[in-house]
Amino acid sequence: MIDPLQASVQIASSGLEAQSTRLRVVSENLANANSTGRSPGAEPYQRKTTTFTAEMDRAAGVPVVKVKDIGVDRAPFRLDYQPGHPAADQSGYVKLPNVNMLIEMADMRETNRTYEANLQVIKQTRSMVSMTIDLLRGA
Repeated sequence: MIDPLQASVQIASSGLEAQSTRLRVVSENLANANSTGRSPGAEPYQRKTTTFTAEMDRAAGVPVVKVKDIGVDRAPFRLDYQPGHPAADQSGYVKLPNVNMLIEMADMRETNRTYEANLQVIKQTRSMVSMTIDLLRGA
């Protein structure tokens, strides 16, 4: 049987890893929010999404979170009339990425807060282990 304090660190660590991946995907979306195709009518950057899954770490006997998939958002691309743009089609429209900056910023904020919460769990657990050691020394 695993120590509950050690289990909490493993669970929080898996959360840190998953949120780190999610933050990388959100950052990539933000960086490519205006990336169009290179040729007329070409597809622009397509927003990426992250999905998670809960798994059992059989060695430790604790549930952990893992990144299940990094997929693409199937939302339609935005069209903007820019006849002089190199990626404009014959009608003068340019396909723009399906990235919504407000959604990405909200995702980034949520990811950051979740990351900080997992980090706080690890800090508190370390503090509890330290206090337990101090109590055992005094006994």
